[in-house]
Amino acid sequence: MEFKLTDSFIEKYKNIKPDFGFNGLGWLVYARTYSRLKDDGSNEQWWETIKRVVEGTYNIQKEHIDRYGLGWNAYKAQYSAQEMYDRMFNMKFLPGGRGLWAMGSPIITQKKLAIALFNCSAISTENIKDDPSFPFVYAFDALMCGVGIGFDIRGAGKIIIQEQNKNKFNYIIPDSREGWVESLKHLIDSFFGRSFTPIFDYSQIRPAGIPLKTFGGVSSGSEPLIELHKNITNILSLCIGMPISKRNIVDIFNIIAKAVVSGNVRRSALLAAGDNSDEFLNLKDYSKNPEREFFGWCSNNSVLASIGMDYKNIAEKIRINGEPGLIWLENAHENKRMGDLDNGDIKDNKTKIPNACSEILLEGGELCNLVELFLNRHESKEDFIRSIKFAYLYAKTVTLLETHWSSTNKIILRNRRIGTSVSGIVNFLNKYNLFTLKEWLNEGYNSLKKYDKIYSEWFAIPRSIRLSTLKPSGTISLLAGATPGIHFPESRFYIRRIRLSKNSSLIKSLKKSGYKIENAIGQEESTVIVEIPVDIGSKIRTLKDVSMWEQLLLASFIQREWADNSVSITVTFDPETEGKYIEQALNYFQFYLKTVSFLPRKKEGAYKQMPYEAIDEDTYNKLIKNLKPIDYSNIKNEEIESEKYCDGETCTLN
Repeated sequence: MEFKLTDSFIEKYKNIKPDFGFNGLGWLVYARTYSRLKDDGSNEQWWETIKRVVEGTYNIQKEHIDRYGLGWNAYKAQYSAQEMYDRMFNMKFLPGGRGLWAMGSPIITQKKLAIALFNCSAISTENIKDDPSFPFVYAFDALMCGVGIGFDIRGAGKIIIQEQNKNKFNYIIPDSREGWVESLKHLIDSFFGRSFTPIFDYSQIRPAGIPLKTFGGVSSGSEPLIELHKNITNILSLCIGMPISKRNIVDIFNIIAKAVVSGNVRRSALLAAGDNSDEFLNLKDYSKNPEREFFGWCSNNSVLASIGMDYKNIAEKIRINGEPGLIWLENAHENKRMGDLDNGDIKDNKTKIPNACSEILLEGGELCNLVELFLNRHESKEDFIRSIKFAYLYAKTVTLLETHWSSTNKIILRNRRIGTSVSGIVNFLNKYNLFTLKEWLNEGYNSLKKYDKIYSEWFAIPRSIRLSTLKPSGTISLLAGATPGIHFPESRFYIRRIRLSKNSSLIKSLKKSGYKIENAIGQEESTVIVEIPVDIGSKIRTLKDVSMWEQLLLASFIQREWADNSVSITVTFDPETEGKYIEQALNYFQFYLKTVSFLPRKKEGAYKQMPYEAIDEDTYNKLIKNLKPIDYSNIKNEEIESEKYCDGETCTLN
């Protein structure tokens, strides 16, 4: 019998208006991104979304407990689930966007596509000689399932690119994710003597514009796949007889990501973890590699750094364009939280690559599973610690599932890695001080360890190798009205622009409430943009008030007091006044961080329909003067744009 929350409990929430953040922006993001289409043709209300997620979570637990005869207690489960529901409903914590969209849906209950609940993964090319196509096939499959990917270039020089096999075979590509993945495998293997040369038949692929039922959106048709095959063939054909190079590896991954983005998927997340060589560092220097410009943007590039290295060359490149980021594996291997003197018996020395947003260091083929707590939604430390219990329980439950990759399952079964994150840190510091934050985070982390001991024993599985993180956040934090992750906002008052399909039924409610809606430039036939005026609150410090050094210090503080995985931070700096000090900053903070990336603060003029546009208080007041409350009662948006990738704006490709 399936687990269900009682009708009498759910009835209490049906008429409660959700407290979405930022003047209706949170509701709009929810309606566009996370409200699933129901069987009756209407879309979920917030109470229904949370019901689906909570019941899905406890059904996974029940199935696991029953399978191993561990003793399911229906009364305790109901009591526990009701508290989880209330805390999610009031946005004290929420699963990552992946979980809010997929948990409890047919993706999990019927298709058994567990990977849909995981945020990001990583894959190494280190063993490319054993199976040349595997790293690329894994990435293609993961990206199409909605999982961001980090990858490395360790396989460079380990295998020779050969002429395609003279024997050919016809391959009719099935109209499925698996069919596209298999086509890539045959193509790459044909350049390494592992497959006959495929002659592709694209006739079975559905035409562009057909709705996709599993992940939302519409079909792209066959064009992105045709372009993928063509570009990879060109890359490998030009290098026959040569060892596969660092550039070859990055190019192929970038082209795969471009195909996924082109295939009507709004977002993709890809990180290339390389070395300090000119070949890698110059990949995004399009004056030297102009032919890479049309796909080089498809990954954020970071260097696998070593403590004590010379940062001068890297610092200069960061000063100019913000890349590369840096990853210190030594710190990841040797430390849980950077302030922990005793790391215990659980070592994490097999990690090789960060996920796409660098908040989790992973083994090749491992997945990361994230959940997010909102500090600004808690009135007391005790309330926060209570929420930690249920945030942890959600994340740990996801590790009970099996993916369709056996190699990945082996790592999940061993590590049970989770990433419990916090957002609204800037909101919190506006109300409290740094000492209070330290107190909350330290007691919170100790509670995480306590709950991990209790529930790991109950599930009869290993304790998690890592428990906490600081993810960049994104649309999930908008729901809760929280500043994202550790990042400071650009301004107190701003206009946030959101894209909607021109056919979206959300438009009617927004127009009725007085929001400005206009055609999207360049997409006038299909897309509109709605403008949401936002006030993040008085006295909250913005980026213009915060130096590069303070951002780095706050990141190291969180790495010491909370995150036993990593802290995802993009440090914004002034190229003129702070850029010259990046080398010194890296020399100091190499001892206190596991990962870091930078972004120069541009002083360019505004362009039309910017996603964010800073405004003053007078303009904000004029804009909200005639706005009316949005009607929540009739959400019926047939073209849901599901959040398919990492939550952070800084790690996505747009």
